Amino acid sequence: MSDDSRGRDGIRGGDDIRGQARGSAPVPLSVLDLATVGKGSTATQALRTSVGIARTAESRGYHRYWVAEHHSMPGVASSSPAVILAHLAAHTERIRLGSGGVMLPNHAPLVIAEQFGTLEAMAPGRIDLGLGRAPGTDGATAAALRRTDHLNEGADDFPQQLSELTRFLDDDFQDGHPYARIHAVPGPVQGPAGRPPVWLLGSSGFSARLAAVLGLPFAFAHHFSAQNTLPALDLYRETFRPSEVLDEPYAMIGVAALATEDEREARRQVMTGALSMLRLRTGRPGLIPTPEEAEAYEFSPLEREFVDGWLKNIVHGTPDAVREGLDELQKRTGADELMLTANAHSGQARLRSYELVADAYGMTAAS
Repeated sequence: MSDDSRGRDGIRGGDDIRGQARGSAPVPLSVLDLATVGKGSTATQALRTSVGIARTAESRGYHRYWVAEHHSMPGVASSSPAVILAHLAAHTERIRLGSGGVMLPNHAPLVIAEQFGTLEAMAPGRIDLGLGRAPGTDGATAAALRRTDHLNEGADDFPQQLSELTRFLDDDFQDGHPYARIHAVPGPVQGPAGRPPVWLLGSSGFSARLAAVLGLPFAFAHHFSAQNTLPALDLYRETFRPSEVLDEPYAMIGVAALATEDEREARRQVMTGALSMLRLRTGRPGLIPTPEEAEAYEFSPLEREFVDGWLKNIVHGTPDAVREGLDELQKRTGADELMLTANAHSGQARLRSYELVADAYGMTAAS
């Protein structure tokens, strides 16, 4: 592919990978949504909240809105990213929508190519395909998803699966390949069309290195693997090779962040997510507990140690405090984009947090 086919910033086909900071934010801000289900609520209400957050994010100048794939978790309603993204595409107009991510080993590459080809046809130029290699669930559920007990094969075969998926998206299997006569539709076989940019997601060095070697944008899960953030980003930047997709590395990090008007209320809200994570990590997943339930919970010393460590990596407090924390984190990591995820029992608290963060930065929608 010649340089003439690149868009601004050296991005193939003009894919809008690089965002533009809005207001006084140092880098573009985006949203990661798990469609969390609080105790006393329903999946229907959670998904309606997701629509509300997506529309708010669009109106307030956030760059993209991603949904994550998780399975067999009562407190999470985002098991089917492609389905949710199709719904969100019908309720938004400009904001980029994507997966943060689709867990590639859980699916046949052709299926993903068809799903995201369909999304691209429905919302041209607005779709991102973020890919991960973890199952997004426990081992038994992963075995049920993949119809195999050999779970390591999916992770070990990730580079090969990624190559296959990319070829389906580009419709460029070589003559003689078993799949040369197979076409992912909607797709290039039907005529000139865009295709969603591929991102690699990770919480360790594996995907960082692979993204660098392939010259792809990289999204790191700082919100649950903060100790690995700097080593992974350093590895990505040091080993990056320019490609038809990017001339320079582009790194985004996921950040747990929650803003409220009152500092004590922020602490009260984030404790619901911390207790939910504690229960998940100890094999007791459930709906997101209420603030009252989290306040009344009697933590053991070991549980308290886990929760305190978890809360250290959540940027929370008043809008000004959250802005200060995000600015410090961006400066420390050099991230090109911050993707915020607000985990709390109340959907309204999550939506309000994104509004308050936008207010703190003076963010407005692009004209």
